[in-house]
Amino acid sequence: MTNKYFKRSHISEAKTRQVVRLFCEDMTATQIASLTGLNRNTVNRLLTVIRQAIVVYCEADSPLSNEVELDESYFGARRVHGKRGRGAHGKTIIFGLLKCQGKVYAQILPNVSRSTLKQIVTAKAEPDSTIYSEGWKSYDGLVDWGCKRYYRVKHEANEFASGRSHINGIETFWGIAKVRLMKLRGLRSDHFNLHLKECEFRYNMRHKDMYYELLKILRKNAQG
Repeated sequence: MTNKYFKRSHISEAKTRQVVRLFCEDMTATQIASLTGLNRNTVNRLLTVIRQAIVVYCEADSPLSNEVELDESYFGARRVHGKRGRGAHGKTIIFGLLKCQGKVYAQILPNVSRSTLKQIVTAKAEPDSTIYSEGWKSYDGLVDWGCKRYYRVKHEANEFASGRSHINGIETFWGIAKVRLMKLRGLRSDHFNLHLKECEFRYNMRHKDMYYELLKILRKNAQG
């Protein structure tokens, strides 16, 4: 059966569009299976393909520009033994960039060293951007990167909501992503990035027709 949205698919394009629409409406795999009449395992495979296409799309998206907020966050169990905060045991490190009033980009990191952060920023933010970040020492290397302007936010000085020098946007995204991911109990570690990028994609599509855009992405991905 020919399907312009999925390679080697055994379901019709009409059924595919129904699955995509229900995915965009944030239905679970169980709900989608019930509404479409498809097997739950089939739905899970389709949702994995959809999320994989979303990852490819997000990674290939254009660099952020103008005013860009930087921040890192730690995802995982609420309570873990040992060190708290940065470097807390059992947490997944996520680094994010957000164009003010625009798109977000999030990436899993092995560490938060100065060289690691600088590599991502130089790849995902235009050199003439105005950068906002915390005053943490790992961000020090960005001063010499050559960005147009660079502002450091000092939360202890109550600057979080003082004028434009803040990182409210990226911290709002962290909150949205954590609430969403906490609902996925028993999430496999090798699927974490798929769901993280889905959070990123849904956030970036908040002012667009997500269903229409996702169909275009899937069609292009199937032709690639």
